[in-house]
Amino acid sequence: MSTPTRIYIARLAGVAVFDPNGDQVGRVRDAVARLRATKRPPEVVGLVAEMPMRRRIFLSINRITSVDADAVVLGSGTLNLRRFEKRPNELLVLQELLDRRVQLDPGGQPGAVVDVAMECTRGGEWSLTRVAVREQTGRLSRRGHLHQVEWDRVRGLSGIADNRGTANLLAVLEDMRPADLANALQDLPDTRRNEVAAALDDERLADVLSELPEHDQVEILAALDRERAADVLEEMDPDDAADLLNELPLPEQDVLLDLMEPDEADPVRQLLKYTPGTAGSVMTSEPVILPPDATVAEALARIREPQLSPAVAAQVFVTRAPQNTPTGRYLGMVHFQALLREPPADLLGKVVVNDIDPLRPTTPLPEITRRMATYDLVAMPVIDRSNRLVGAVTVDDVLDHSLPRDWRDRDALTISGGTDTGSDGADG
Repeated sequence: MSTPTRIYIARLAGVAVFDPNGDQVGRVRDAVARLRATKRPPEVVGLVAEMPMRRRIFLSINRITSVDADAVVLGSGTLNLRRFEKRPNELLVLQELLDRRVQLDPGGQPGAVVDVAMECTRGGEWSLTRVAVREQTGRLSRRGHLHQVEWDRVRGLSGIADNRGTANLLAVLEDMRPADLANALQDLPDTRRNEVAAALDDERLADVLSELPEHDQVEILAALDRERAADVLEEMDPDDAADLLNELPLPEQDVLLDLMEPDEADPVRQLLKYTPGTAGSVMTSEPVILPPDATVAEALARIREPQLSPAVAAQVFVTRAPQNTPTGRYLGMVHFQALLREPPADLLGKVVVNDIDPLRPTTPLPEITRRMATYDLVAMPVIDRSNRLVGAVTVDDVLDHSLPRDWRDRDALTISGGTDTGSDGADG
């Protein structure tokens, strides 16, 4: 293996994994170490890599030809795509050791683990040899000294961890997309998952909740105090907040809605009134809406706003005032490609199209899917009987409600013809 002889594992989190042909096959998410019966440090047996479709697989350390902070390269052989499951005698280094409360010998100085190094012996065996520990000073304004010490000088690395912080694990997870972070949270024990989720800011947690299975959403929300839960719901898109609230008992729904700001709660209450499986129940009530006298330049500036999802930003809906749903009379829509072809000073009323019949709130999901596929649309308007725009159904809404209910749950993912395996499974 062409690689440094000592590597701090937190620095590998998110590093791309490449096959011998130079094609990326995933990203590193953790390292797997095997505990020993003796006092020797745990042996590193491989890495956990995350593949497309959120599947985590085991990469044997013997299959890796080089590893550093820029890339992990695999040698030749067949890649085992069976889902990784940890064995009872194994340790997931980042998941289980970061932020763990420990004591340094001699003297028993308390601290928290911020990183762990693996090191290669002359015989080619990798072990966890050093631990980076930051002292706990008890002073909020001062960070404790950072020690890098041998594994056997740290007490508290084995056994069940006491209540611990989240700062170092969050630092490792910081750059993940919400869907990938949601996937990582599913790997954590329930208590640890709830701790990490609670440490996220409201906006980040809202994005992550939208990517989790319903049962995980409910459990994380229940672990928050009600005021914090209401704040997080306010940060969610109204349709996602409505979907989550639909999983709760009616009395709890009412309590949380009452704690939300009225202007944030009102669109969620409206969505909760629609029958499940209809356009009204899956639509977003906050599409991009502009008046006919807005210019093309104004429309382009609006869809460039970073908080808009690609599906929502793909088109502008044109209505009479008011522009908040339910709007004034619906006039039509303009796709962003059409905006790019028009002079910036032209008015939207000049380029709007209305040759496709809008959806009604009662339109069933199969009909929505058929019409969006027929016209190659990424979004369709939803209007009421008074021809007012009440929302828009986007392609991600359709996919989310057309896939099996447990599609976000990693435990439900399987690969045909194989069984799940831990690090003892063949890897080439």
